[in-house]
Amino acid sequence: MQVYDFTNPELAYFREQCNFTQDELEYFNLRSSGMSNVQISLTMNVSESKVSKLAKKVKSKILRVL
Repeated sequence: MQVYDFTNPELAYFREQCNFTQDELEYFNLRSSGMSNVQISLTMNVSESKVSKLAKKVKSKILRVL
């Protein structure tokens, strides 16, 4: 599952239904624009391990909503 493969209505649905934290939402938005985890870590000014944890949390929430 790649976040950037979802359509705009699907992305809007996940934003509304997944109850993302601020960091998770920022990660979700950046990832949906096609950025890599390395680019996201530089943009958010956090470590790559933090981005990996955010990715796991976001994927988990998306799978629960599906």
